[in-house]
Amino acid sequence: MATGTAAVLALTLAACGSDDDPAMPGMRHNASPEATRSAAPGAMGDMPGMHQAAGGNGLAGARDGYRLDSPDSTLTAGRRTAYRFTVTGPDGRPVTSFTLDQTKRMHFYAIRSDLTGFQHVHPTMASDGTWTAGLSPLASGAWRMFAAFTPDGGRGKGKDFVLSRTVTVPGTVTRTPLPAATTSTEADGYTVTVKGELMAGMAHPLTVRITKGGKPVTDLQPYLDTYAHLTAFHEGDAAFAHLHPTTEVHGDHGGPELSFHAELPSSGNWRLFLQFRTGGRLHTAALTLRVG
Repeated sequence: MATGTAAVLALTLAACGSDDDPAMPGMRHNASPEATRSAAPGAMGDMPGMHQAAGGNGLAGARDGYRLDSPDSTLTAGRRTAYRFTVTGPDGRPVTSFTLDQTKRMHFYAIRSDLTGFQHVHPTMASDGTWTAGLSPLASGAWRMFAAFTPDGGRGKGKDFVLSRTVTVPGTVTRTPLPAATTSTEADGYTVTVKGELMAGMAHPLTVRITKGGKPVTDLQPYLDTYAHLTAFHEGDAAFAHLHPTTEVHGDHGGPELSFHAELPSSGNWRLFLQFRTGGRLHTAALTLRVG
C-alpha cells in the first residue's frame, strides 16, 4: 500500500516491559467499559503461526465441548491480583493435560474493552486443573480474559482453542481513544516500521522492520521459540487473532526484518501487540492496524 500503507496500516507504540511484568509500563490507562459482543468462533483456513485460524476469534466461552470457567467476575483495581480459572472438557471434568505451544502449556491474555492495558502471561496450574494467572494492577473498566491452549488428550487432542470470559474492574473510568494512525514509531529507542497491505479474510505478507539509532537491529533474541510474538484484537468486540513470524530462528541474531503470514477475518481497526526481546529485556509495541 504505497498509498495503502499510509491509509490501511496504523502503527502506534505504547509500551515496553520485562517478561516478569506483564502489564508493561505505559499501558495502564483508564478506560470506560464498552459492550463486548459474544460471537461464535469464526472458521478460517489454516495459516502458519495463527491461532485465529484454528482457535476461533476467542469471543466464546465454550467450543466443541470445552469450556472456560472462573469464579472471578470482578477484580480489584490498582493492585496485583490473581485470576483463577479452569478448562473443562466434554466430560465436564477439568482438563489437566495440555500440549506445549511455544514452550508453554497455556497462554493467557488480558485486554480492556478500549484495547488498552494489554497483558500476556503464562499461568500456573494446580494438580486439580485450576489455573492461576498473576496480573499486574488493572485499571477500572471492562476486561476480557483469553485462554489459548491445546489439549493433549480427549476429543480435542491436538486442536487449538481460544476461549474467553469478561471481567469487571470497579471504579471511575475514563475512555482512552485508539491512537492515531502512523506507519512507524518508537519504543525504548527502537524504531518499528510496518509494511504490508491487508484485506479482511485474505492472507497477505506483513513485514516488520526494527532499527535503533538508524541502524538495523540484528540482535533479536528468541522469545517463545520465535523472534517476535504478535497478538491482535479487533476494535469494538475485542475479537482475537494470534500471528507469528515465518522467519527462522538462529540464536541471538534475529532482525532487522520479520516476515508474517497475516490474515485478519474482519475489516476495521485491529490493535496489535508486538513483543520482541533484546539483551534479555522484553519490549512491547502496540500497533493500530486498519484492515480494509
